[in-house]
Amino acid sequence: MKTIESTITAKGRTTVPAQIRQRVGAVPGTRLSWHVMPDGTIIVRPKTKSILDLAGILEVPKGKHVPVEAMNAWR
Repeated sequence: MKTIESTITAKGRTTVPAQIRQRVGAVPGTRLSWHVMPDGTIIVRPKTKSILDLAGILEVPKGKHVPVEAMNAWR
């Protein structure tokens, strides 16, 4: 894995290097999600999908369908 660096400005800003932006498909407006792990490791991920983008990605399972009334028993 190649190390790529950037510098934090006095205002706390940094530029995401072009190689990284291309690799993760980041475009202007892409939000980043920062995670600080217990060992101090920082993971930065692009937040490119909203929950609405996930609608319809699962296939309806084939086989027996369960009516809503049958599901109410689990409440």
